[in-house]
This record gives sequence, structure tokens and C-alpha cells, in this order.
Amino acid sequence: MPSFDVVSEVELPELRNAVDQTRREIDNRFDFKGTSASVELNDTTILVKGDAEFQVEQILDILRMKLAKRGIDVECMDPQEVTKAGTGVKQEILIRQGIDADLAKRIQRLIKDSKMKVQASLQGDQVRVTGKKRDDLQAVISLLRQQSFDRPLQYSNFRD
Repeated sequence: MPSFDVVSEVELPELRNAVDQTRREIDNRFDFKGTSASVELNDTTILVKGDAEFQVEQILDILRMKLAKRGIDVECMDPQEVTKAGTGVKQEILIRQGIDADLAKRIQRLIKDSKMKVQASLQGDQVRVTGKKRDDLQAVISLLRQQSFDRPLQYSNFRD
């Protein structure tokens, strides 16, 4: 029976490369010389530091550009509030991965309400969709792409 998985994943090596490129650009830019501007990656959390809030925003713009060039959807970023840290400011950006229970239920409900002859089942942090016809599965992918969710979705492990 044909099936595919709906997942929300970020390639961690690409994320690391984007953060490294951002760090190098910060080191080279004239407007960041002599400031405490920096960006660090800890597992799936990016920590952005700067002297002022506008500097943090500039670093975020650079980071978004580098992520987009590396093929990472910027919707996976969940920026937290800017907080004061000593003489400067900092902001944490959480990288959202996986499909949580609420989103999985929304996806399941959407597929069920479409009246297509497919089944959607939860499997950890992904949703497996199975059906008898390949065309039905492709229609489900098309349906999910038309919807807007709070994080990017990928469709993997398509089997005939």
C-alpha cells in the first residue's frame, strides 16, 4: 500500500553552516566592529547578542538570509523576547522541529474532512498517510501545501 510521512525537520549541518556564515559576516562588517555582537548555536537554540536591540534585529536579518540560502525555511525559527543582559541585549531563537500533538491532530482532521480515501496515523513526531492510490496521496500533499501551518512541513519516505 502506498504511503508517505509528513515531517517537520531542519537539517542540523545546514543550520550550523548558516550560523557560522552569519558569525563570519558579523566579524567582517564595519558596523559591528568593536561591539559585542555575536551569534551562537547550542543544539537547536540560537543565541544572538548585541549592544542594542536594533543590532540584534540586524543580526537576525543576516541569519534569515543565510538560512534561506541554505534551503532552511525561516518559519522554523521561534524568536523569544529580547532581554537585557548586562550592558547589552540578547535574544534566543528556538528551532522548531517535529510535529507536536496539536499540529498532528489538525493535519489528521484536515485529511479526514477532505473525504479522500486515505488514512492518517500519528507515529511519534510525524504523520504517516496511507492510501490505495498514488494519486490520492499526491492530492493530500497538494492539500497540505495549500494550508498554512506554524512550521514548515516536508513530505518524505514516499513508497509505492
